Amino acid sequence: MNKILITGGTGLVGTRLTKMLLEKGYEVSYLSRKKENIENVKVFRWDISRNYIEEGALENADFIVHLAGAGIADKRWTEARKKEIIESRTKPIELIFSQLATKNIKIKSFISASAIGFYGGDTGENVIDENSPNGNDFLAECTRKWETSPPTPIPTERRVILRIGIVLSKEGGALPKLILPIKYGIGSPLGSGKQWMSWIHIDDVCRLFLKAIEDEKMNGIYNAVAPNPIRNDEITKISAKILKKPLWLPNIPSFVLKLLFGEMSVVVLGGNHVLNKRISEETDFKYQFSEVEMALEDLLKKL
Repeated sequence: MNKILITGGTGLVGTRLTKMLLEKGYEVSYLSRKKENIENVKVFRWDISRNYIEEGALENADFIVHLAGAGIADKRWTEARKKEIIESRTKPIELIFSQLATKNIKIKSFISASAIGFYGGDTGENVIDENSPNGNDFLAECTRKWETSPPTPIPTERRVILRIGIVLSKEGGALPKLILPIKYGIGSPLGSGKQWMSWIHIDDVCRLFLKAIEDEKMNGIYNAVAPNPIRNDEITKISAKILKKPLWLPNIPSFVLKLLFGEMSVVVLGGNHVLNKRISEETDFKYQFSEVEMALEDLLKKL
């Protein structure tokens, strides 16, 4: 069975993807900053600052899945934090490709996460697909550099990039933050509440990574979002309904969120209506969760 090497394997998507890969019989290994004992996963150490990857990691890989990157919304965006966010995504790719070239190793494919932030943090009512242009804010700059790193030939004929939307999972990401105030009866939409949320269930995004590994026809860039985007106020109301909680408060004003988060407020106040055009038209992939109510029922009933 093919061997999969993952960066960022202990993150939200990596953890779920690893479980799916192991269930299908794949051999999984991680690149990690520290040695860890992870059941059924071999962990190789790397140190990007020292251009070091432990011997055997790349030699043992048929596919590389790149998920590593500092959390976009974990800390306020200072110039230093912005630099860290970009370099945490680009420098690992540069190191991997440099060492693959030096060791004359050719892999079957390189599959990388990206984000719909490529189009900008807020594209309003515009309908976006893979042919839409790069935006002009920090999120757009970050994802552009992520996708074009390194600007040299790569040691594989197939490179797949999945521009991921808002991942819905009970383990982390946006959903626990969304439902926490709702659970305490103080939930409300953010800003106008009319901003579009292009979302995807954690299982579907991981199944798309599996599809990208297994389907040799997949190549290039795909929007990894569910077929039906939803507005912020709608997802808030559906979550409250499933949790059987009231929504008493008015919308949280945009200026309050801007004061709290500064430039980073675009993550919650901005919106993108993104279509999965290439997935729907060029592949036979079937979503398990195509409607947000289906996804929320599945995730919130487990809480």
